[in-house]
Amino acid sequence: MSNDALKPVPRKGILDIAAYVPGKEHAPGVARVFKLSSNETPLGPSPHAIEAFRQSVGHLELYPDGQATALREAIASVHGLNTANILCGNGSDELLGLLCQCYLSAGDEGIITEHGFLVYKIQILGSGGTPVVVKEKDCQVDVDAILAAVTQKTKIVFIANPGNPTGTYLPVSEVRRLQAGLPRHVLLVLDAAYAEYVRESDYEAGIELVSNSRNVVMTRTFSKIYGLAALRIGWMYAPLDIIDAVNRLRGPFNLNAPAIAAGAVAIRDRDFVETAIEHNLLWLDKLTHAFEAIGLKVTPSVTNFLLIHFPDVDGKRSDDADAFLTSRGYILRAVKGYGFANSLRMTVGTEEANRGVIETLGEFMGRA
Repeated sequence: MSNDALKPVPRKGILDIAAYVPGKEHAPGVARVFKLSSNETPLGPSPHAIEAFRQSVGHLELYPDGQATALREAIASVHGLNTANILCGNGSDELLGLLCQCYLSAGDEGIITEHGFLVYKIQILGSGGTPVVVKEKDCQVDVDAILAAVTQKTKIVFIANPGNPTGTYLPVSEVRRLQAGLPRHVLLVLDAAYAEYVRESDYEAGIELVSNSRNVVMTRTFSKIYGLAALRIGWMYAPLDIIDAVNRLRGPFNLNAPAIAAGAVAIRDRDFVETAIEHNLLWLDKLTHAFEAIGLKVTPSVTNFLLIHFPDVDGKRSDDADAFLTSRGYILRAVKGYGFANSLRMTVGTEEANRGVIETLGEFMGRA
């Protein structure tokens, strides 16, 4: 009798999936750590959201609203959307997975880009599909490359816009061109996790395209600018038939009550959001210029993080910089898994953290 007959065995392909590895959190032996590896906001959540969370915990014996009505209504109010076209999830990751489960079968293909969010590949494989990776051009999604990769087996296309870890974005004209070039039965998923940070006039998160199409979905998150990463809140805006399909697989109480309460308040606190945007814009510019001044290359970013490229010389590679920074309590994100062998991604942090990284990298590069 084989060993496989003596225990439950996952279906074929599951154990071939590389598990997602989050950014590191700890610097052993360092008293004070600045975690800049997970794109968390340095400002934390809105005080009003914290208060809403506190008020919600008095009835933990009750199931939450399975439709997340208060949260969906708040999202609809802020963005001017139809509540029926909004579906909330346990982080946008859950929604990405549910879309794959709904629209992929064994042998179907899902298109992703070479520097795209690693969860796309995991969810495609987990649903029995085949991920098709297309090249990007100068750290930016290449519409022509995606369209050239479409086959009769293609059922879904994932685009992170803005991209992670690149920080670049695809102008709305290019997104429209992509959608127009796809067969009508192919689902285009626009992951706009960082949309709130973007201030470019030719950017659009996807709301208009979803409203005017039957094969486009936009996903968003409360984990970034709203500072509610611990509560795991995501949402998507989609045509009603897609909402109906995903709702059939969604867990009936996939969002907890404190998350619903805090999220509904957080999205309405526009003053807090504007403060976060201003802080981010200020430090994106300062960090970019400071890093370039010490001999590093930075991919222009519209998000709350920067992709920093190191010179290919002994002692000045990203691994060396990572170790040097970590020894001083600054944790950045290695991005080898995203196709960048000699780069680090840095989240915009507090003024103290940002100045500390500038000083430390200056020392590392011999410019201090």
